[in-house]
Amino acid sequence: MAMADVTVMGAGVFGLATAYECARRGARVRVVEWYHVAAGASGTPVGALSPHVPERWNPKKAFQLDSLLMAQDFWDGVEAQSGMSTGYARLGRYQPIADDAALARAEARAGEAAALWQRRADWRVVPAKAAGPFAPASPTGLLIHDTLSARIAPRAACAALARAVEALGGAVATGAEGPVEGKVIWATGYQGLAALSADLGRALGSGVKGQAAVLAHAARDAPQIYADGVLIVPHGDGTVAVGSTTEREFEVPHSTDARLDDVIARARAVCPALAAAEVIERWAGVRPRARSIAPMLGGWPGRPGHFIANGGFKIGIGMAPKVAAVMADLVLDGRDGAIPEGFRVADNL
Repeated sequence: MAMADVTVMGAGVFGLATAYECARRGARVRVVEWYHVAAGASGTPVGALSPHVPERWNPKKAFQLDSLLMAQDFWDGVEAQSGMSTGYARLGRYQPIADDAALARAEARAGEAAALWQRRADWRVVPAKAAGPFAPASPTGLLIHDTLSARIAPRAACAALARAVEALGGAVATGAEGPVEGKVIWATGYQGLAALSADLGRALGSGVKGQAAVLAHAARDAPQIYADGVLIVPHGDGTVAVGSTTEREFEVPHSTDARLDDVIARARAVCPALAAAEVIERWAGVRPRARSIAPMLGGWPGRPGHFIANGGFKIGIGMAPKVAAVMADLVLDGRDGAIPEGFRVADNL
């Protein structure tokens, strides 16, 4: 290909989504990845795209809402361009209601959601008996059902993004270190946060390990579940992903252990339909957590023409459509007005 207008370092979801958006707008794009597509945190099997609770509104929640509402059109476009499935489906989420106090909070949040979510999704209280065989156990017999949450198959989504970039005339080079040409976007996960921290002489983020598992159980059209700190996400291939741990200190990034056994046990207790489901995969990876606990977006201080798109942490895949849009605005057009307070690299200094 001709010399790239934009080089994206890293083939996780932030890097690939931004590369796709830049290519869609006409830029010549090259993605450079040292390992393989979705080698880092974007290789998680979980794929829960879930909103924060609709209260105490702030720029991070508003940005996430925009991204979740953009997701259908964004992933439909990726599928059309690539000819591949991303596993995206907006099927909602169930959360059990533990007691009367939790019920009061859930009902109050229903009113907040009606206003804050622009009436484009609901947060409502429903009887557990109406939720079907995949319903979580609930002490009150009631559930929160939100219709904003969606699922995606992260590895399939990243593979589709890579194919879409190529279909638009870009290149995705894996097992490579370069060439690095044009404007450069660094979307290199927790190792990238370490490199940025070393360059600027202060800690701007870290890696947080998470473990997850895949169980053989078909519940293709069921909403996901969040209960007892566990995510349970049915996928379209007849599996259910469960996760995850949060480990600030770890020695081996990709090993699984008894912490994952506990997640699986809690998932089975929450969702009796999984009681006998076979575990067919155990996974571990390290998520990039920026100092602000929000995505870190913007120019690399002291390096003209270099940009950062990192720090997705637990909600990076859900943030990807909006991150791609604002990074393309910045890198291609020099516009950064859509990057909220708290997300800019300078906000982490």
